[in-house]
Amino acid sequence: MRSFVVILALLVAFTGCVKKNKVPTAQSQANPGMHEVKVAEVIQSSQYTYLKVAENGAENWIAVTRQEAAPGETYYYADALEMKNFESKELKRTFETIYFVQELSKQPKSAEAELPNPHGNAMGKVSVTAKEGISVAPAQDGLSIAKLYTSKSDYAGKKIKMKGQVVKVNNEVMGKNWVHIQDGTKDGDHFDLTITTMDKVEMDAVVTFEGTIAVNKDFGYGYAYELIMEDATLVK
Repeated sequence: MRSFVVILALLVAFTGCVKKNKVPTAQSQANPGMHEVKVAEVIQSSQYTYLKVAENGAENWIAVTRQEAAPGETYYYADALEMKNFESKELKRTFETIYFVQELSKQPKSAEAELPNPHGNAMGKVSVTAKEGISVAPAQDGLSIAKLYTSKSDYAGKKIKMKGQVVKVNNEVMGKNWVHIQDGTKDGDHFDLTITTMDKVEMDAVVTFEGTIAVNKDFGYGYAYELIMEDATLVK
């Protein structure tokens, strides 16, 4: 199952408006933890599929990682996170209320799936692997990723520069872009740095960001980062 890029378990930290799905449920009798919805309208974007669905007599918007869907089809999903006044810049549209789901299926599945977290698992174990062949020297007055993790307590709350190759990008999540960089160094299992920024970058580009380091950042819903760079700006 593809990792769902939207992730919205982080919403509490930014706006405090995410909450568990409280949509009236027409749940599957075979699996009472599942939502059963019928598609009324489909809007495709480059990354996501937006669906207007009917559930228990009410119409709502849901979103999922881009996939084929058509009006009239019936889908099932387990859990969702609600977002108020979500703006899709690509669609130039604001959804008053939308529910982000991890996976849609045409058959009921177990309802015990985890809530979506596109940026990584608890305590900074990111959903990316170490990319081979990367060797990027630190920025001037900057650090390697290995050095940052080794001395993370020394840099908590400080603004620093980090340089690396982009290995993953999730754009326009909670009004920010989420970038993963690697430089070929590592400290134990730590080889990847997550960065939040308003700037956009391309995959595989070698970039330098300047931002503030946060340690043991807890976004709620059981998700936390051991280390993250926040509100970073791209250094030209």
